[in-house]
Amino acid sequence: MERVVGMNSRVGSHESTRERTVFRLAFLGPWIALASTAAAVLVFGAPSREVQLLPFAVSIVLFGLPHGAVDHLTLPWAYDEPPTRRWLAIVGGLYLLVGLAYAMIWFVAPIAAFALFILITWFHWGQGELHPLVELVDPTHLRTRTARALTVAARGALPMVVPLVAFPEEYRWVAARLVGLFGTVDLAALDPVFSPVGRGAAAAVVATLLVASLAVGYRSGEGRESWLVDSGELVFLSAYFLVVPPILAIGMFFPCWHSVRHITRLLLLDDAAAARLDEGELWSALARFGRLATPLTVGALLVFGGLALAVPVDPGSGPDLFAVYLVGIAVVTAPHVVVVTWLDLTDGVWQPVRRGEH
Repeated sequence: MERVVGMNSRVGSHESTRERTVFRLAFLGPWIALASTAAAVLVFGAPSREVQLLPFAVSIVLFGLPHGAVDHLTLPWAYDEPPTRRWLAIVGGLYLLVGLAYAMIWFVAPIAAFALFILITWFHWGQGELHPLVELVDPTHLRTRTARALTVAARGALPMVVPLVAFPEEYRWVAARLVGLFGTVDLAALDPVFSPVGRGAAAAVVATLLVASLAVGYRSGEGRESWLVDSGELVFLSAYFLVVPPILAIGMFFPCWHSVRHITRLLLLDDAAAARLDEGELWSALARFGRLATPLTVGALLVFGGLALAVPVDPGSGPDLFAVYLVGIAVVTAPHVVVVTWLDLTDGVWQPVRRGEH
């Protein structure tokens, strides 16, 4: 795969049309979306909680929920095979078994399920950041598995842990909404996490991961451009999650950053979409993705509707529907992580790179 920002390439007239198009989609668009959100909060203050929930509503149809709705095609694309019944059975069985097992944890032990949701998302959003750095930027500062593991841990910690440090009451509100769907649940078990000591420990973990990730990358890299891209994004995302209230911050990050970067990866896997990127036809490529993602996006919404009927508490308000959506996202994320991990292994994302190799 061609690099869009690397030691031997620059964004400019000498790059291919595909490189420029991919850069706009995977980097420029996400940076603008999150920077604009942070700037608006700094200038105008945080909007009401109801307004903060709007990006989640939009993510149902735009990028967020659909980004995982072509998992049944992702692995066949990676193996350059058609989506046969065998592949559909493998991915469908994976979603059924893993998703159903995790859904049952929510009904039996919602606090444990919430904690597991945070851990799964921590890993998944971290792995979603590793692929662009390795395949679209340059792997020269992420040569070893240790460097890549630290990148996953540090990047995933930013959206999952920094909001806990900066906005503990909002974080607790979200936790209460999610576990509250399953009846009267005592949140006292989470008190140590939200205490000053717990938040201090969380801040120390994040700081350690960030420093370790940057130090290992700096030490192992041949050049500095890819390391500067990585460090610049780490600083930017750290500031973003410290400034923007978590509901709004995650509501924008999920569809506009994480999902868009994953969709970029899928467009490059899909030969038909990649051909459109070669012609600079970004909207045509995205429209094709949207058509392919629509059936299972609708299917996921039906599952979420069933979940809303199954939970003990009637989700009659906007915040409760938001909680149902997040629990539904959690349920489909678990098998989605397995698919993306499989894809990473197939693509060699975890393969070490020797010096002199790019």
